[in-house]
Amino acid sequence: MSSLPQSMARPARILLVLLWAGLLALPFTGFVNAIKLVVVFGACVIFWKLVRTDRAAIIGKAAAEKFGRLRVLASSLLLHAKSPRTIALMLFLFIIIPIFLNDYYQDILTLIGMYTVLALGLNIVVGQAGLLNLGYAAFYAIGAYTYAIFSTTHGLAFWPGLAVGAFSSAICAALLGAPILRLRGDYFAIVTLGLGEITRIVLNNWDGMTGGPNGISKINRPAIAGYMFHTTLDFYFLILFLVVVTVFGMRRLISSRIGRAWIAIREDEIAAEAMGINTYRLRLLAFVLGSAVAGMVGVFFAAKMAFVSPESFTFSESVMILCMVVLGGMGSIPGIILGAFLLIGLPEVFRDFQDYRMLAFGTAMVLMMIFRPQGILGTEKRAD
Repeated sequence: MSSLPQSMARPARILLVLLWAGLLALPFTGFVNAIKLVVVFGACVIFWKLVRTDRAAIIGKAAAEKFGRLRVLASSLLLHAKSPRTIALMLFLFIIIPIFLNDYYQDILTLIGMYTVLALGLNIVVGQAGLLNLGYAAFYAIGAYTYAIFSTTHGLAFWPGLAVGAFSSAICAALLGAPILRLRGDYFAIVTLGLGEITRIVLNNWDGMTGGPNGISKINRPAIAGYMFHTTLDFYFLILFLVVVTVFGMRRLISSRIGRAWIAIREDEIAAEAMGINTYRLRLLAFVLGSAVAGMVGVFFAAKMAFVSPESFTFSESVMILCMVVLGGMGSIPGIILGAFLLIGLPEVFRDFQDYRMLAFGTAMVLMMIFRPQGILGTEKRAD
């Protein structure tokens, strides 16, 4: 590919990617549908190139002017989307609309909210501090099992259980993170991957404490003033409250001195350390805070299901949460919320095509890494 001129190298790479996608789809869809898939992807790529380059010679002068107006309008809408009035309107819609939905869609929205909080917690570790954590589900499991054990043996209520679950995950993260945060890059990722698998195996084999493969059942549900949460709408409003609190806390944290220090560490750790930033302590803080958020969501999951088992905390959970952060845009709170909607909501909407969901998901991630590695709503990195 290096022998081709620069003007031909990129189209050749795009063509190879399209052919590769068609080849992957061939065993599942047949020859004709695979060709259709390649044509659709090719049309999307051409449209994206036109949008990015504003080639007025191709789309015409008048169309270019209209497109320019649309870009200005889109930028204006994005700017106003951060205003308090717009945020209040969106929150009002999230409160009102689910009331008119059935239990199935309310449950899907609850699941989206739960993964949104998980992804926001992982964003502290990956998007802010630049640490690739492949065992995030371990702290999710620690929070869930902590509440399950204390709830069934000591009658712990849900609201103090949130603090207990988050605290237990934070303590485990501090104890485990103190030695492993001396590692860098791929070594840290491999250790966290092993940590996640070890946690699942321990939960699966420690019958006396965790119930082993049978898990723990009859976990206390949330209650307020004697009212026990039991409907899907109840749990939706509860997770919506947790999402709002988490988003508010994350925005404050990211805009603080600690958040800016994390970004400095992510961009150039050596330069950050030369400026007097204690990189080890701040990376440990990010690891602990992200794990505490995962533990809090684990408590919610255990209370909602009234049952936990090791099968709910596999490696695929960590990968799914990480993909939400990468797809939406690392460091971008709206991007992470969008990533949770796409990866949780769309597969449920297109459940009739469940045989092709993982193929479409893998293809989308590969195309994202090629054409927009910073994520859908991520920001471009500054050139050196």
